Amino acid sequence: MNQKKTPWYFLALLILAGESVFILPFVLSRVFRPTVLDAFGLDNVQLGLCFSVYGIIAFLSYLFGGPIADKFPPRKLIAVALWMTALGGLVYASFPSYNTLRWLYGYWGFTTIFLFWAPMIKATRVWGGTDSQGKAFGFLDGGRGMVGASFGAMGVFIFSFFIASEITEISVLESGAAFKQVILVSSAIVMLVGILVWFFMRLDTTSEKEIIIEKITFSQIKEVARLPAVQLLMIIILCAYVGYKITDIFSLYAQDVMLYDQVQSAQVGTFLLFVRPIIGVIIGIVGDRTQITFWLLISFIVSFFGALLFAMGIISDSETFLFFLSILVIATGVYAARSLYFAVMEKGKIPLVLTGTAVGLISLIGYTPDIFAGPAMGYLLDNSPGATGHQHVFWMLALFSFIGGIAAWRYFRLYKKS
Repeated sequence: MNQKKTPWYFLALLILAGESVFILPFVLSRVFRPTVLDAFGLDNVQLGLCFSVYGIIAFLSYLFGGPIADKFPPRKLIAVALWMTALGGLVYASFPSYNTLRWLYGYWGFTTIFLFWAPMIKATRVWGGTDSQGKAFGFLDGGRGMVGASFGAMGVFIFSFFIASEITEISVLESGAAFKQVILVSSAIVMLVGILVWFFMRLDTTSEKEIIIEKITFSQIKEVARLPAVQLLMIIILCAYVGYKITDIFSLYAQDVMLYDQVQSAQVGTFLLFVRPIIGVIIGIVGDRTQITFWLLISFIVSFFGALLFAMGIISDSETFLFFLSILVIATGVYAARSLYFAVMEKGKIPLVLTGTAVGLISLIGYTPDIFAGPAMGYLLDNSPGATGHQHVFWMLALFSFIGGIAAWRYFRLYKKS
């Protein structure tokens, strides 16, 4: 498809929707993890199990949602997903019991994946055309990072605004009341984004027909599953996504190891979110102008060495500069891989019209960390409290970065001349 047929505001709405849908289930808990644990009365394992319920429902949603994205216009699927996700925020703001919270995360696993994930990836590939896949996905992930960072900064501001006590003397009840305001404002914004997508993220009739297939056969699904690019991307995305999930604990690391208070810890999480758009935009532009599969390999190497800085216990509460430098190294590797792993689909010769089906198959394996990463991190953190538990988590990151690097090297060797 000709890139000129799809305007810039189409990508802008994709970026806005692409992060807004994950604000409630993930971004708020990443920025406010200590507050979430206190307000809901959870430990790390319980919160991890909520993410696992999400991951189990998402697992099934990837499989069945992929073909749906090849049969219906992305705009309608994305808008409905946003509205349904926002409604879940009203339940979240009531601070439900642990059992209800697990059901809520299962509901979000459906709304954010079945109707949303594959349509978003397919629409981004459409915008990128044949020559700007790196830019399309780099801008998508970088832009999503900026949206997430803006939500994080807004959340910290709202949270601080509703805190009357000294931050060191804040009660669980007071922090919960302030966090409720953050949830309600976030839910309202997600609902508004859905309205914007429904009315303005349109393709012309010809372009829309080009990316929709009336009937998807089992033989087509088998053909896509046999593609080497699809099989390698399953491993690449699985390993890269483990790295992304581990960035959730940086705010907790700031509290447990660096001895920051709740607001300072949330600011660390927000700082990380602001790094993401910079990395995404730069790596996307560089990838299009050079060899995009090579930079995917480099991202895993950077992530591996960044993980070692934390895993070897070099960083203590007196090493503030080294702490932020090491965060920056890991963020560079993790966010670069995240920006590029779908951008290499064009190089891997995956048919555009079957993008949704391919994304569904890839994501079926690639996003299984939604099931196991949360409990694994919770187990490592709770069984070895303090700095030791965090070191174990970063050894986990180093292992998956190494495996992902091997798969990325194979992808680079296989498609570098295409």
